[in-house]
Amino acid sequence: MDAKQIAEEWLAAHKDVQFVQAGFFDLNGQLRGKRMPLANLAKVLDGGVRMPMSLAGVDIWGCDPEGSAMVFESGDGDGICQPTERGVVLNNITMEPSAFVPLVLHNEDGSPFAGDPRQALANVVDRFKARGLTVVVATELEFYLSDPEADYPASQITGEVLDRYSMLAVDELDHFEPFLNDVYRLCTEQGIPADAAISENGSGQMEINLNHVPDPLRAADDAMLFKRIIRGVARKHGLNASFMAKPYGDRSGSGLHVHFSVLDQAGANIFANGTPEGSDALKFAVAGLLEAMPDSMAIFAPHYNSYRRFAPQSHAPGAVAWGYENRTTAIRIPGGPDVARRIEHRVSGADANPYLVLAAILGAALSGLDAAVQPVAPTRGDAYSQPLPQLPRQWDTAIDSFAKSPVMAEIFAPVLRDMFVTAKRQESVRFMAEVSEFERKTYRDTA
Repeated sequence: MDAKQIAEEWLAAHKDVQFVQAGFFDLNGQLRGKRMPLANLAKVLDGGVRMPMSLAGVDIWGCDPEGSAMVFESGDGDGICQPTERGVVLNNITMEPSAFVPLVLHNEDGSPFAGDPRQALANVVDRFKARGLTVVVATELEFYLSDPEADYPASQITGEVLDRYSMLAVDELDHFEPFLNDVYRLCTEQGIPADAAISENGSGQMEINLNHVPDPLRAADDAMLFKRIIRGVARKHGLNASFMAKPYGDRSGSGLHVHFSVLDQAGANIFANGTPEGSDALKFAVAGLLEAMPDSMAIFAPHYNSYRRFAPQSHAPGAVAWGYENRTTAIRIPGGPDVARRIEHRVSGADANPYLVLAAILGAALSGLDAAVQPVAPTRGDAYSQPLPQLPRQWDTAIDSFAKSPVMAEIFAPVLRDMFVTAKRQESVRFMAEVSEFERKTYRDTA
């Protein structure tokens, strides 16, 4: 079926749709694209949309990084935008229903553009496939709801301001039943496997899990579209939704936890061996994850605010450590049935780009599988109180470690690393130039 026929049939089945949106996600996870009339849908599906490849590497404010080779040295050329395997998505987060087509960037010769974060993950997935392995992935995303005029949300049922801490309280979720009903409805429309919702540690904080899928690209797509749904539904209900890593200094941060296992060609879980400890393959993967973790920190914590989440005793891991059923460690091996033996990676913030996060995690795990080296002993008890190797706690340190890392050079192409580092350093300079009111009040008359 050609693009024109696909477009005609989709529009015939969705007669209330008013326009088309098409775009790709940049290195910061921001959607870059175009709004077009419905007549353009066939053109979008046929790869007829072009956009500058430099858009993949703009900073968090959408500005070109100064000195970026993608802008001036290359002539700021366009790339070919091809639709992903998902095709057309019904988009009900806009005021009027619309069609949304997720895109991925290609070079002029049709080859994948290695600076596109989705292409970076696709490259890692292809490396698993070349070994006859399939990765099964699930994500857990935390976020905060708030009133646009206040830090705490008001109940959609009673109007009461919910400024209390109430972890895993079903009653808390009941206060946002209209919001959650719309979230699950839109997830169903877009094919996103939303599972359990819970109220988390902070007031107004929620977590919604996305079920395991045997396709990391699909899992990352789901996470990206899910974040758009949460923000869009929140706006429609007069709320704000934030995936900032640490929007409030006195409340818990928001994480993006990744669960994954690996299947062989027969469909068997290579992490399982009939024991709670798991197989050597599981331990080899853990060793690779621990080795790459410090150099991956700029991916897991990509923003100035990200590092506020990593405070002691904060439910965010601070040490390069792993353990069985231990939520104080960066890598947790959950219990449960042998068939579900898996790794949970707990470092990333909810503000990170899921494509880059999964590429970094799975690339490191694959390196560990290839190296076949046993990890250090698992950590028992409170990892915060033990003398363990620490993750970088400063943004600039993490950016530098990423830039110099031979491990990251194995996972990410030079063009992506250069764009990412250039953008992050520009963002860092901008933040350092801003002096907060708290700093002025503290030091103006005392320093």
